[in-house]
Amino acid sequence: MNLFEMEAKENLSAFKPLPYRLRPKTMDDILGQEKVVAYFKKMIKSNHLPSCIFFGPPGTGKTSISSILADSFSYPYYKLSAVTSGVGDIKKLVKEAKQNIELYKKPSILFLDEIHRFNKSQQDYLLPFVENGLIILIGATTENPYFSVNKALLSRLIVFEIKALRKEDLNRLIDKALNEDEIIKNLGVEIDSDARDFLLRFSNGDSRMLLNIIENAAVSSDYKDGKSIITKSNLEDILEKKYQNIGNRDDEHYNTISAFIKSVRGSSPDAAIYYLAKLLEAGEDPMFIARRLCILASEDIGLANSNAINVASSSLNIVEKIGMPEARITLAEAAIYLALSPKSNSSYLAIDKAIDFVRNNPNNDVPNFLKDTHYESAKKLGYGINYKYPHNYENGYVDANYLPDGISEKFYEKVMRGEEKLLNERLNEIKKKS
Repeated sequence: MNLFEMEAKENLSAFKPLPYRLRPKTMDDILGQEKVVAYFKKMIKSNHLPSCIFFGPPGTGKTSISSILADSFSYPYYKLSAVTSGVGDIKKLVKEAKQNIELYKKPSILFLDEIHRFNKSQQDYLLPFVENGLIILIGATTENPYFSVNKALLSRLIVFEIKALRKEDLNRLIDKALNEDEIIKNLGVEIDSDARDFLLRFSNGDSRMLLNIIENAAVSSDYKDGKSIITKSNLEDILEKKYQNIGNRDDEHYNTISAFIKSVRGSSPDAAIYYLAKLLEAGEDPMFIARRLCILASEDIGLANSNAINVASSSLNIVEKIGMPEARITLAEAAIYLALSPKSNSSYLAIDKAIDFVRNNPNNDVPNFLKDTHYESAKKLGYGINYKYPHNYENGYVDANYLPDGISEKFYEKVMRGEEKLLNERLNEIKKKS
């Protein structure tokens, strides 16, 4: 390597990072978000920008879209991070926004990154200013806003899901980095096919991660004959081993969470804890794990242990409140408890069977004796007649058919395990006595 080549590599770190240099400048530059782009192109054309929230994985364009919108509308633009900002920062921004309205007759755009990190009172403080149009709020979050944002604030926002980039999107981005970025071009960077395939798998739909890896590999790979050749071996040398083991290679993220859930379902506490540890060590979001346990508690344990859903929902609340690393203990307790619980999927099967039946048989009328009778003319229509109030009978039970006429379908198939067995035995005993 000659002196000029060495200087080129040494000076590369002095420039703005590659993800910044290749940041999209127009809506047409946004990769992988065709529906969102199409919507905002219409909004730009109609000169109407609603408050909204973008949620999706890192490195998918949330910040870039907001910046492009700010440029397109020429509104005063502010960026805050919910991690480092509080109500004091919002108050200062509101004061400036009021001045902007008076001076420029324009609302102000607030891009609030990681909006889920704002607590309830902080989110509530934004409400009146979003509602009266003083501030056009654009929130960004990697969390599902239906879980992490106040309902009152969420009702004033349009929610857009920003998808992880597809392989074809990432391939286009690699080509753009190699062919359009002047610094990468001057280094003569090339990526062999194995390295490219590795990059696509490892980056897992994250454009920022992809470009950072390319830039780091470009300055650390062998440089000769005017070229810097990035190989799979180069990439493996610069990346942390734990991320190669899970989460970004050959769909191991999905394989591991699948193994975790199936181990709990299969009543194997040791396997459940092993896969839980693997997920946590790979940096998986503990709230994602807690939500999956809540689903499992209903789907796979259900009536066999009615306390399972309480344990799972409590763990979700605790994990949200305390965070890592302490949340690992809560998740471990919940996973072991659910693994040791008796299992029943009767509720899961019953509701899916009923939904399928309703979709295919939509026009069955509610029996008259079950219809609402709170208004004066209901009795004249025959509503409520012959309804027998169960509490007026021994054991609180009346032998009656509550389904619409002509429906004899059986949706609930009992599972005689755990508490569900006791519940069914109790009902059978009551029926015998009636």
